[in-house]
Amino acid sequence: MTPLDATDRALLRLLTQDAAQPASTLGRRLELSQPATWRRIRRLQEAGILAGRRLVLDAEKLGFGVTVFLGVKLAAKGAARLEDFERAVTAIPEVQMVEHVLGLYDYRLRVVARDLADFERVLRRRIMTLPGVGNVEANVLLSEERRPGPL
Repeated sequence: MTPLDATDRALLRLLTQDAAQPASTLGRRLELSQPATWRRIRRLQEAGILAGRRLVLDAEKLGFGVTVFLGVKLAAKGAARLEDFERAVTAIPEVQMVEHVLGLYDYRLRVVARDLADFERVLRRRIMTLPGVGNVEANVLLSEERRPGPL
């Protein structure tokens, strides 16, 4: 793919604000025709820069008032241990994100719960019983501000 130009970057910024906008609306905002906008979107998709669209749910409005970030250090390492842990942790519905990281912990998890008592239940009964779990550190989210990427 050719390098991104200013119009491509502007298109990506608009799509990060609302990926459901039709090409006609995006085109008007970018002073492009609907077909030209659609061609740019297709080119970005084919290049792998646009990889799907995501729906953002408001967890608090759905009854999940607590978000906790967990640092998880596995007791033992090895490819099989990592795969076993990843398979098991992704099956827990309260775990919204699983990141394999380098540093003090092996994994960083984003966990949602209805309240702290619900989080404690998820932690004790589901996460601490996963294969290979060693040390766990929890950080409760107090507030969050979403910032767009560097486009």
